[in-house]
Amino acid sequence: MESQLGQPNFLSILFFLLFVVLTLGITYWAARKTKTSSEFYAAGRSITGFQNGLALSGDFMSAASFLGISGMVALKGYDGMLYAVGWLVGWPALMFLVAEPLRNLGKFTFADVVAFRLRQKPIRIAAAIGGILVTLTYSIAQIVGSGKLINLMFGLPYEVAVVIVGIVMLLYVLFGGMIATTWVQIIKACLLLSGVTLLTILALAHFGFSLENLYGAVDEKFGSAALEPGGLVSNPLDAVSLGLALMLGLLGLPHILMRFYTVPDAKEARKSVAYATTFIGYFYLIIPIVGFSAAVLIGREPIASVDKGGNMAAALLSELLGGTILMGFIAAVAFATILAVVAGLTLAAASTISHDIFVSVMKEGDATEAEQVRVARRATVAFGVLGILIGILFKDQNVAFLVGLAFAIAASGNFPALFLSIVWKNFSTIGGVVSILTGSVSAIVLIVLSPTVWVDVFGFKTAIFPLKNPAIFSMALSFLSAVCFSKLYPEKSAQEKYESEKIRTYLGIGAE
Repeated sequence: MESQLGQPNFLSILFFLLFVVLTLGITYWAARKTKTSSEFYAAGRSITGFQNGLALSGDFMSAASFLGISGMVALKGYDGMLYAVGWLVGWPALMFLVAEPLRNLGKFTFADVVAFRLRQKPIRIAAAIGGILVTLTYSIAQIVGSGKLINLMFGLPYEVAVVIVGIVMLLYVLFGGMIATTWVQIIKACLLLSGVTLLTILALAHFGFSLENLYGAVDEKFGSAALEPGGLVSNPLDAVSLGLALMLGLLGLPHILMRFYTVPDAKEARKSVAYATTFIGYFYLIIPIVGFSAAVLIGREPIASVDKGGNMAAALLSELLGGTILMGFIAAVAFATILAVVAGLTLAAASTISHDIFVSVMKEGDATEAEQVRVARRATVAFGVLGILIGILFKDQNVAFLVGLAFAIAASGNFPALFLSIVWKNFSTIGGVVSILTGSVSAIVLIVLSPTVWVDVFGFKTAIFPLKNPAIFSMALSFLSAVCFSKLYPEKSAQEKYESEKIRTYLGIGAE
């Protein structure tokens, strides 16, 4: 079958335009309700647990989840599922370790929690650096992915595609704030779950709705190696390091953490994680079926010839099973996925710049509502333009290392400080600052020295750092520096506030 990928597809463009028109309508509605900083950053804390659960799953199921995992399973077999399992396992940890304290202690960003009993200025500056590094690397990966996707799906030049994504996303965030972003994510989650379900049912119909038949066909075509570990990660230490980054990186992603401020209380925050885990668990359960089906029905060579990373496996399978109509729908869903995630990331970056740097550091908490929203909107434009420019600059780069980098930085820079500020009485300001900066910088340096960048991007023969994902080392360094510097430079006032923090953490007294 001759694929229509790479040629302008009328149905893809139609589905995409329908999604954009619908969501811009929501943005217009949300803009009329977005006046205060609480409405801009946190949707006025009016989102229910179920709605936030859907929005959280919409925020988390990015292009890497949808296109990346299906492609990885199609080309690499069993090991592609490492990402699905790793990304899913983080959600129970998020629910039991972070969700409730985050909602009770914070206001708009995760830095609110880290800075609760520490000195405001140094810790907020450090947390802002860690947060922006994560959101920028994560959003570049999404923007580059969107450029490649539209380039293949709609036949538009890469640069034009990146600018379109940037402009539409800026419209959502600038005018609708968190209310618009939340509803865009809810619609996108529903579209994605229904699209992947339909794709799975049509694929399984080829195998008599039997997983045994599907895996039997995989075994017959590619041998038992496709169903065994070792296709992607053969070093056990690398596998553990990757697993840690995927699992604990979630607990340090600013755009995920700020969603807990959109619900009215900690009970709804817990509920929203339970719903999100259910939706995401279902999604990750069926996405490997799409990957294996694509490998059997299309073949690895045709998939790799369209995109060597296998990212178009789901689109090719949809074209095979449902023609250009289904491919058009799946393409639009993939694009909606990227738009919603980039909107969430941009809002997280804007809130970090406005709330943590401008209001808390520069204005020392003394800023009017109008000033806060104005600075947040300016920060949105600045971050959006920067994302578009870097997205164009990274055109020919491998985006997989950017996603890995984002999770490694989040797990190494943001998570240790957030976790210790909640559970450890002796945590100090200097310990927190050094922990965030050590974790973030060491993660970036080790990724650059790893085979992913040193060999694959720079073209050197051997890597200086042997592991592809550095989280096991950079996260250990972050925790170690936090403990050492907190012991070397203890902070009496922080220790004295610990008991009152604990009461607010678990009872919610005084929570905003």
